[in-house]
Amino acid sequence: MSLPPEQQRRTLDDATDEVVAAEEVTFDVSTDVLVAGGGGCGLVAALAASEADELTVTVLEKTDTVGGNTALSTGMIPAAGTRLQQEAGIEETAAAMAQDILEKNDHETDEELVHYLCEQSADLVHWLTSDWDVTLEFVDDFRYPKHSEYRMHAPPGRNGEHLVEELRARIERQSNVELLTNAPVTKLVAGNGGVEGVVAGAVREEVIRAGTVILATDGFAGNREMVRAHCEEDIERALYYGASGNTGDGIRWGAQLGGELACMDAYQGHATVVNETGALSTYAVVMNGGILVNERGERFGDESAGYSQFAVDVIRQPSAIAYEIFDERIYRRLEGEFDDFDRAVALGSYHRADSVTKLAEALGCHPDATRQAVRAYNEAVAAEEPDEVGRVEGRRVLESPFYGAKVTGSLFHTQGGLVVDEHGRVCRTDGSTVDGLYAGGGCAVGISGHGASGYLSGNGLTTALGFGRLAGIHARQSLSG
Repeated sequence: MSLPPEQQRRTLDDATDEVVAAEEVTFDVSTDVLVAGGGGCGLVAALAASEADELTVTVLEKTDTVGGNTALSTGMIPAAGTRLQQEAGIEETAAAMAQDILEKNDHETDEELVHYLCEQSADLVHWLTSDWDVTLEFVDDFRYPKHSEYRMHAPPGRNGEHLVEELRARIERQSNVELLTNAPVTKLVAGNGGVEGVVAGAVREEVIRAGTVILATDGFAGNREMVRAHCEEDIERALYYGASGNTGDGIRWGAQLGGELACMDAYQGHATVVNETGALSTYAVVMNGGILVNERGERFGDESAGYSQFAVDVIRQPSAIAYEIFDERIYRRLEGEFDDFDRAVALGSYHRADSVTKLAEALGCHPDATRQAVRAYNEAVAAEEPDEVGRVEGRRVLESPFYGAKVTGSLFHTQGGLVVDEHGRVCRTDGSTVDGLYAGGGCAVGISGHGASGYLSGNGLTTALGFGRLAGIHARQSLSG
């Protein structure tokens, strides 16, 4: 569904009223739990709420397909203390996982909430796999930057589309859940100090009374005006690689009801979207030993800082372009493991050459300088010393034949939003909660602190699925007694 231009441009300061009073409308239909948004957060929230058979649950997705950013992700869920970890011989505590998150964001987020989400992470994975028969496999052969332990739990192909497909299939089996696409929520209906329902519909509007409303509309990365208003200047120039529905709707609605906002400058970028094909070159290429140079053939930073933090570094290079260099060992290692990599290969994203010089000539970066950069990198790896950009993590000597791609930085999703409590309830600045209103995923403030540097791989799904489940449980319990 094509979104109206004005919806993609609204900001927090926009005069358009997106919250209406209950006494100004007539309710057409009713439901117990109304979930606005059909991404990972919304689908999980609906499953959790539907576990009370007597409740009716309605999921409204404004675009023509469910999944949102979860479908565009690897679908890998970080969790500590799971059965799958233990079967692999790994004993990890939630505190250790929380420490990695907090160290990455310089403790710029709600530490109690981070610890709570990490404590709930194993239950989330067990609930998905045992209660709902969702397919998740433990990833013990690859770690993203700054993860001190193997803790990712992935769908087949390490592809979020498969996770979404299974979540949707489980929802469609639930007789008390209705899932509609092309059905945008456009306004909240407020009354008695809280939320009483929503206004929804693309062609014909309906006013829906709801016992509770869960905002799972994601963030505002697809709304350039909001990105310009809240995020650092350079990321506005980045290629947008997120879901089309991320226009900040739920954040604006919650704010109009007095909801507190935090970390609105936070976002997740990605450093390696292939310029020629638009395919995502999985960062596993880098973390298995690949490097990036600019058109002058120069390294310009420590790639192991992470794909989000490094995205802006790529954007700041001439023409916002970098060149990813790796070798056949990495190519063979990732082939068949990551759907993203296989798609990039199928689209012809990678060049191959027997020497770095020939590869650089094909890519368009300076041949001699690129060859020298690879040589210096290899020498540092062999000597077990930090290389010229200070990198020590995820390195391997690169050997012929070589592969490479011309890449650019991108914006995936924002990480700032409504402050919520441990149940996903939207909080006001005075510490009270908005009655009947929950938020999760990109609609709620994330756990990545400020800017891009605090994003640890998996933070997005930790809050999307984590808060989705917690909100669904609390909404269910509050309505079913």
